[in-house]
Amino acid sequence: MRREEAKTKIDDRLKRIVDSDSRVYNAYLLIHSEKQNLYWNFAHGQTGEKPAIPEQSYHTASIAKAFTAVIIVVLEEKGLLDYHDPIAKYLPEQMMNGLHFYKGKDYSQNILIEHLVSCTSGLPDFYEDKPKQGKHFLDLLLDESTRVWTPQETIEWTKQQMSPKFLPGEKCHYSNTGYNLLGLIIETITSKPYHEVLHEYIFKPLKMNQTYLSQYSKPAEETSYPIANVNMKSREIVVEEHQSFSSIYAGGQAVSTSEDLLKFMKALVEGRLITKESLTRMKTWSKLWMGIEYGYGLMRVRMLPFTDKYNAWGHLGSIGSFMLYNPVMDTYIIGSFNASGYVAKSIQFVFKALRVIAKIK
Repeated sequence: MRREEAKTKIDDRLKRIVDSDSRVYNAYLLIHSEKQNLYWNFAHGQTGEKPAIPEQSYHTASIAKAFTAVIIVVLEEKGLLDYHDPIAKYLPEQMMNGLHFYKGKDYSQNILIEHLVSCTSGLPDFYEDKPKQGKHFLDLLLDESTRVWTPQETIEWTKQQMSPKFLPGEKCHYSNTGYNLLGLIIETITSKPYHEVLHEYIFKPLKMNQTYLSQYSKPAEETSYPIANVNMKSREIVVEEHQSFSSIYAGGQAVSTSEDLLKFMKALVEGRLITKESLTRMKTWSKLWMGIEYGYGLMRVRMLPFTDKYNAWGHLGSIGSFMLYNPVMDTYIIGSFNASGYVAKSIQFVFKALRVIAKIK
């Protein structure tokens, strides 16, 4: 298959999804491969009356967990923390009390930093797990859009409304609660707000000038173009108007562009952010969901059970956002469908795109 034919095939498929699925207001896709000599940046759909453009910013969702994890790794490389440090070393006693109370015993002091970063702490997920009573947190976020949540409040809400899933280190369970704790640990170690550390350690050095932590900071270069709207539970969300998104904090609150996310992934793959030894450790995989494994703030997506050809690693977001690298074809594939509950469909799309790329001659 010729490059232009492959490009048209993938672009047409992206456009068909936007045109045919009412849940998807807009979609973004960047494919880059130096090995294949590819750089394709697509966008389809609308944000209000504005047509989607490839340079447009969008909410990255949990992709930003990779930013948090990389900062933890950098702090470890600097000797400012150890993966086996108990998190109680960095967090106030009041926050630690009853944090992990499981089957009649408090295991809070047993939680290590590596448990948080690898989602093996056993802590529940305030964002998606079912609470003991009342509304799911996502419904609270949508219904009370003007409420500002501190990360400390999300931890307290978790303790009141949920129970741990297992002993620290026993299994893997996705936890935004754990990542909000990591954000607070980063603040303790650096004596700076988490968003300032993001800009200092990652965004500024990599010239990710359109990337920032929504509700907390601003991009280095402002744009008059709107951030892409998101479909969350059949509601059209204007990201910057929902102050309640502050709750996601270190678990996935960043706004970025496909090009900025490519800068991050290339720097990670090429060893410009952390050492290759540290990256190898980040890719210590545990089973998370069917076909998806979790490392230290990274996901590996296993597309097929009998070949590694289409496997990719990076991170996914709950709104169908993806930031992935396929080592076999040396291909980066980044983008978003900006619709809640679109994870499986986004993975299917990435797989089909990679199959097309594999046929280029």
